[in-house]
Amino acid sequence: MEQASNIYIALAVSTPLVAAVLILLSPRKLAEAWSMLAAIITLVATVTLFADFRAGNVPMLHVMDLVPGLGISFRIDALGITFGMLASVLWVLATMYSYGYVRDNKLSHCRRYFACFAASIGAALGIAYSSNLITFLLFYEALTLATYPLVVHKETREAMLAGRRYLFFALSGGLLLTVGVIWTWAVLGTVEFAPGGFMHQLDPGLIPILFVLLFGGVAVKAAIMPLHAWLPAAMVAPSPVSALLHAVAVVKAGVFGCMRVFGFTFGPESLDGSILPGIVIIMTATTIVIGSLIALQQSNLKKRLAYSTVVHLSYIVLGAAMLSPFAFTGSVFHMVNHGLAKITLFFCAGAIYATAHLTEISQLKGLGRKMPWTMGAFTVGSLGLVGIPGMCGFVSKFFLARGAWQADEMAAMGVMLGASLFTALYLLPIVKTAYFDEPDEVVHAAAAHHPEHGEARLALRIPLLTTAALVVIFGFVPLVVNVQYDLASGVAEGVFDPPTEPTRTVEEPSPPLPEGEQELHLSEGANR
Repeated sequence: MEQASNIYIALAVSTPLVAAVLILLSPRKLAEAWSMLAAIITLVATVTLFADFRAGNVPMLHVMDLVPGLGISFRIDALGITFGMLASVLWVLATMYSYGYVRDNKLSHCRRYFACFAASIGAALGIAYSSNLITFLLFYEALTLATYPLVVHKETREAMLAGRRYLFFALSGGLLLTVGVIWTWAVLGTVEFAPGGFMHQLDPGLIPILFVLLFGGVAVKAAIMPLHAWLPAAMVAPSPVSALLHAVAVVKAGVFGCMRVFGFTFGPESLDGSILPGIVIIMTATTIVIGSLIALQQSNLKKRLAYSTVVHLSYIVLGAAMLSPFAFTGSVFHMVNHGLAKITLFFCAGAIYATAHLTEISQLKGLGRKMPWTMGAFTVGSLGLVGIPGMCGFVSKFFLARGAWQADEMAAMGVMLGASLFTALYLLPIVKTAYFDEPDEVVHAAAAHHPEHGEARLALRIPLLTTAALVVIFGFVPLVVNVQYDLASGVAEGVFDPPTEPTRTVEEPSPPLPEGEQELHLSEGANR
């Protein structure tokens, strides 16, 4: 069984990377086929690992030692398999979506596009299943390099400038993370993730320095202000890439890394009484407030969604920083639920652009009549992000609010609840515009080349309708919510009540006492 688990871990991580190479070496017509085949194999491997983990096993794979005591290895835990399942499921849908998007927009450099997309998923899964900081670091940097060509894919001046900004921020964060990992290994001799953290062995004077290095390294991809500027700029990329950045790989790797730093590197014991979590709470709360205000001012659809991402990523990091079991549970929930809602919204934005060539919110008047399925999915994704009961966002925001109460962070609760109102203010007017405003002539003209009432082609519609359905399923179906709760609460339980290895001592057997002395010995024990 252990050998089979090793194979599935290797398959899940290596299949996308191998596919990336095959795509580059194959004719263009095979690029899409390799992508879909790799996505399906990766999903099957990940589902098998999920089933194995749910059965009570802990799949592990040691690849190699870089130096004695420091190696590349993988280990499946509740947090990792949650991220892995999210990335694997959404990759299948994003690949199908890309088929339609590439055709409608006549996208060039298709082999490079699909190869980098696959490599990004492979890096994300490597991050998800890393058992230590060094493995995490290697795949974290690989993710930066794999996504850069996607950001600059259009090769316009705007795209190249966005790519440079992305590289500057991402590599700067990677440098901080690298220094932090090396320093940690130098002083502790271990970088293995552990539920509840392992930094309690450290000199207390070093904890703030290493926290700044490690948390700062992952906070860049989590787009916490003022480290967020790369994210709105990267919206120049094709819409499937935007969906990848916002829902599947890059920013989710950032918030996943923040949870690893808080729960599995430092832990509540190391941070107890420290001002560091409070500083992060202030930073994330500020990001939520300012990001919401900026989102209200955006007239471009993708940029409004980008600032919405900035806001909701800070929900996840804020939950981890409050260091309460319910808040950590809510963070794990929101990592998944935000991914489902946000990829739905970006799929819809891409379908609108590919079909009607519209990018501004003011241009969407009456579009709901021309593209009812697309705008219906957009409405569901918006309600999910707002946190309406029955949608997935409600569940995660409920646990985050309950966690704020548990941590006695009432101001943070107020910020999160207020931001939900702002989410409604910057998303629901888009729905109103599409359904109730009179359509402009430009909409009629632009959408007329599709005979089925101006709707997006089937390859675009199926993925966005599927993710919209998942927004409802993950908020309404008890079985799904219970499984998700088991994973999320399992993560929190490990962080705040970490398992302890029983101490076993081996004693030499004592010679038997004479019968009279045995009675005296038992009598004395009873008196004690």
